[in-house]
Amino acid sequence: MPTTRSLHLAAEIGGPPRYDAASHIALARLAERGTLDFVTFRDSFARPGPDAMAVLARVAPETTRIGLVPTVTTTHTEPFHVSSAVATLDWMSRGRAGWHADVSTTEAEARLFGRRPAAPAPALWQEAGETADVSARLWDGWEDDAGIRAPSTDRDPSTGRFTDRDTPHPVDFEGTTFSVREPARVPRPPQGRPVTVFDATTGPAARAAARHADVVYVRASSPERAAVLRDELRRAAGAHGRDPDGLRVLVALTVDLGDAETAPGPGPESGPPLAGHGTYFRGGPVDLAELVTHWYRAGAVDGFHLTPLTPGRDLERIVNGTVALLQHRGLFRTFYPGGTLREHLGLARPANRYAPRGAGAAS
Repeated sequence: MPTTRSLHLAAEIGGPPRYDAASHIALARLAERGTLDFVTFRDSFARPGPDAMAVLARVAPETTRIGLVPTVTTTHTEPFHVSSAVATLDWMSRGRAGWHADVSTTEAEARLFGRRPAAPAPALWQEAGETADVSARLWDGWEDDAGIRAPSTDRDPSTGRFTDRDTPHPVDFEGTTFSVREPARVPRPPQGRPVTVFDATTGPAARAAARHADVVYVRASSPERAAVLRDELRRAAGAHGRDPDGLRVLVALTVDLGDAETAPGPGPESGPPLAGHGTYFRGGPVDLAELVTHWYRAGAVDGFHLTPLTPGRDLERIVNGTVALLQHRGLFRTFYPGGTLREHLGLARPANRYAPRGAGAAS
């Protein structure tokens, strides 16, 4: 099916815990060579491993274009600190940061902090959504050029008052489990708001994603099912007053590319099957390219988030095999047209909610 939509691809570079910067930098550079939209680094209070935010902050100066999206667990983490850390990563990477909002569900994880017991999933995802909401407000709290331009005061045409653009706007936010009163300490990030990612596997997560996410992961065993999930998320986003075209829906796949290519069978539906309820793919790089091509041309998805079963081996085969074939077919870009993660994803830079009327339009 002809399409003018852009195909989006991202990859996980975490895997088994590794405590040397060089291995993570090498994987991120490999993904950047394949012009992937972004790399992710999963993190959890439930398992040992390096801190995702710290790892990608180390990767940032060693890369130039690829987006950097660490997992941030919103449970037991102060929202003010979440917003500050993500904004700082956006500054350090010159506009390439995002964050994957996740929750902590077990009593064992709650005991690590000792402040409150584990909560039900709906309450945790409501809190994650509220963290995304207040983070956006904190990022908007500074004028875009605060602390840079001179003079520092402007007359607000809606009130007739002069405002100090170097003084951040206070945030008066009351959530179900937290409140935020003070303004941000980090100036507005280069992207305005770094990209917010949610995994919409469960109902509560999907509801939070529809309201707050820029990128959403779904799991599906067929393009038809993926299309249904994508349509549901877009409708839900529209019901919250959002533009559905500002949402990118990616199918999440764990990929094992250690096998030889399968022999093609007759008909357009042939190809290697998905296993594990749509979360696992096993085959070769060409097989994966066939799946991506078929699902994308069917209009089922905006792209894929790929988790290599064996990062060093499989990411190399994704970039040099799957991506190269998609580029040859004209389905995936061969260079980055912009410098920020929002530009890679085709997402506008959000206007600042506190800007005077008629100013601060998305660019």
